[in-house]
Amino acid sequence: MEIVINIDDETPLFSQLMEQIKKAVQSGNLSAGDSLPSIRQLANDLDLNNKTVAKAYRLLERDEVIVTRGYRGTFIHEQAKKNSDRDLNAWVALELTKTIDTLKHAGAMDSEIRIAFAEAMKKER
Repeated sequence: MEIVINIDDETPLFSQLMEQIKKAVQSGNLSAGDSLPSIRQLANDLDLNNKTVAKAYRLLERDEVIVTRGYRGTFIHEQAKKNSDRDLNAWVALELTKTIDTLKHAGAMDSEIRIAFAEAMKKER
């Protein structure tokens, strides 16, 4: 699998990495159980910050595209092909848009929505 990161692209680097791994899974270039390079190795190979690769891996693991097995390494999840279609960010944006539309329709001002959102984010859940 070849990963190419375009630093001039507006898409965040971690998102580019995630999308390329998901596409490799969807195309069959990566299959369940295949190993991925360590965070440090991939960051070095792509000339990226370790934190950028770690963020991509963390989000891919959250979406069950990859699985980390401690010191044994990082592997493609057994349900990766099915899960690589997930886009949690798009879903969150859609749900927030619906909620904001509902609030505005009820008469809430932008500033009231922002304040309420900030307060809600401060609360521990």
